[in-house]
Amino acid sequence: MKRLVLLIVSALVFASHAAAQQSLVPAPPAISASGYLLMDADSGEVLIEHNADERLPPASLTKLMTSYVLSYELEQGQVSNSDLVTISKNAWAQNPIFTGSSLMWIEVGKQVTLGDLHKGVVISSGNDASVAVAEYLAGSEDAFAGIMNQHAQMLGLENTHFVNSHGLPHPEHYTSARDLAILARAIIDFPNEYALYSEKEFVYNNIRQNNRNGLLWTDPSVDGLKTGHTNEAGYCLVTSAKREGMRLISVVMGASSERVRERETQKLLSYGFRYFETHHLYSAGTELTKAKVWKGGSADVALGVQDDVYLTIPRGKADDLDAQLIVNEVLTAPIAADSEYGELQVSLDGKLEVSVPLVALESVEEGSIFKRLWDSIVLFFLSLVS
Repeated sequence: MKRLVLLIVSALVFASHAAAQQSLVPAPPAISASGYLLMDADSGEVLIEHNADERLPPASLTKLMTSYVLSYELEQGQVSNSDLVTISKNAWAQNPIFTGSSLMWIEVGKQVTLGDLHKGVVISSGNDASVAVAEYLAGSEDAFAGIMNQHAQMLGLENTHFVNSHGLPHPEHYTSARDLAILARAIIDFPNEYALYSEKEFVYNNIRQNNRNGLLWTDPSVDGLKTGHTNEAGYCLVTSAKREGMRLISVVMGASSERVRERETQKLLSYGFRYFETHHLYSAGTELTKAKVWKGGSADVALGVQDDVYLTIPRGKADDLDAQLIVNEVLTAPIAADSEYGELQVSLDGKLEVSVPLVALESVEEGSIFKRLWDSIVLFFLSLVS
């Protein structure tokens, strides 16, 4: 089918940038870590990566998935923060497998609210709290690991596999920097639960514990996510920061110390915020154009995008963006809402950066018999001269 190209005359309106800002983006900094990645949280654009798909031990970064599964169940209304969880012997802080690891210090036989256990997972990084959550949601930690892997598959985490809820080492327990960034994006989409990651301390059983993410104290733009450390994994840190409306997610795995993982994270964040900018180009459900409908009860139909469209580009390049709406030339009723009838394309310096479907924002039913007959005749003669 032929397609009609409609240029967007004034859809993108951005402030002008000084000529000095339009220089090329410099090479990214050298990062001392086994694997790392920097991603824009809104557009999903990866700005820096190294060994991003290598399968590495995640240590307590595992608890990001434990928290995500719990957040998912909370948002679905399957459980409540006020639910009382009876602590089993497996989840007891004195369980020998937890010796020397981070704990919430829960006691066997006691009842703890699910909300407090979530804080114990996120803020205290408690292995005991993680097992308690796993057993409450799935009946056993093995069953919960299966649920974690199901969510990993649904999120598209291609290099991730879990065998426990806390991250103590196991040969078949691994993830990657890219997968962790994708998981962090998903967690941020649960704003009520994501707020836990910015809390600096948690007191339970008269024991005060600080959040292990030291950047919460040194960088006001950082509001999450999680640290991890074992001898096998090294020092790991997944971080999210927001400056002037732009949110970045950084992942550092296998650093040599707490100080190094924080320093390398700051390198990534500084580079991303200094040399890139993210624009919210179009909102979901907003009419971008109208297209003629043949044989319909309405003369035209509004077209737009199903999801918000974001684009991350080098700073100073917004004026060079070129947007086009490519709409099917002949749209014939019936028109189904949310069905695709064209494409939105955004290019920068001749390179296609965004390509998303244009969908009908409303349905259009068939017109009367006379309308359908008349439009059929018109289309026939148009085809003869095309």
